[in-house]
Amino acid sequence: MRPVRLAATLATALVAAVVSAAPSATATAARSAPANPATPRPAADSPVAANGQLTVCGTKLCNQNGKAIQLRGMSSHGTQWYANCLTDGSLDALAGDWKADVLRVSTYVQEGGYETNPRKFTDLAHSLIEKATARGMYVIVDWHMLDPGDPHSNLAKAKTFFTEIAQRHKGKNNVLYEIANEPSGVSWSRIKSYAEQIIPVIRNIDGDAPVLVGTRAWSSFGVSEDGSETEVVNNPVKAGNIMYTFHFYAFSHREEYLNTLSRAADKLPVFVTEFGTQNYAGEGSNDFPMSQKYLDLMASKKISWVNWNFSDDNRTGAVFKSGTCNANGPWTGTGSLKPAGTWIRDRVRSADDF
Repeated sequence: MRPVRLAATLATALVAAVVSAAPSATATAARSAPANPATPRPAADSPVAANGQLTVCGTKLCNQNGKAIQLRGMSSHGTQWYANCLTDGSLDALAGDWKADVLRVSTYVQEGGYETNPRKFTDLAHSLIEKATARGMYVIVDWHMLDPGDPHSNLAKAKTFFTEIAQRHKGKNNVLYEIANEPSGVSWSRIKSYAEQIIPVIRNIDGDAPVLVGTRAWSSFGVSEDGSETEVVNNPVKAGNIMYTFHFYAFSHREEYLNTLSRAADKLPVFVTEFGTQNYAGEGSNDFPMSQKYLDLMASKKISWVNWNFSDDNRTGAVFKSGTCNANGPWTGTGSLKPAGTWIRDRVRSADDF
């Protein structure tokens, strides 16, 4: 989540305020006995079974047959707060009832996340990758750096984290690596420098998986800090099989952002790894008509997307009503969903033609 174009200091304060409002208690362990189990999708019908190893071909994400595809799915909230929303039952529902193609696992670096207990949060990421794999979904391993906004601040930690993740999961064909969630307050050249140090760490272990690179100004291609996609077009990361990320929140991010996404996707491989129907903080009123404009554009250009977020946080952007996760569901259907959850579930379920 990120602010609309604001001075960097104000933006940082706003983001920090949003993050600090999240629960401080340690999330409970994932439960293995859901009260209302979903019927798992047969493995033969899963997105991974249909598409196999993904690769970047030109400006598109392509499957094992070279066909351009669009993935649709959900992002977790920070796993330090909402691990209890990522249970066997909820993930069965995400794969079987929602028919999601992809789960984004958001490992926050700060805000009570990875840096407080690297072993715990690396193991939690491992576990969720395995759970997504067992359900035939793709999984984005999200290094959720937010504040500080310079990805170099966490370079050593990122190398350690991605080395272990890649070593453990290099044999899988469903993993994508998102190496910097939302850089802010730094130049594109600084972000590019970071990417060109992290990507070889992954490539030396897992040579096939696509890598997703965050863009300037909270992954807006620089728009939120008076920039544009041209800085990436004119100075791309020196690596193959990569995509650039774009984030938007439809109530706050209007036509300027929509047009930026459209132009960028014509010249660069783009993956929308986070978006919401609300304001930049993932709260407030839903703007479904503007959100649909984005979804229509992304469908027309085969831009894969992930919605924020699969939790019961009190904000309107969390799909479940408050208390759903502590009650262990119900996970299927729409009874436990907020309006944004019902809206996005319908659109996740309308799968691409693989």
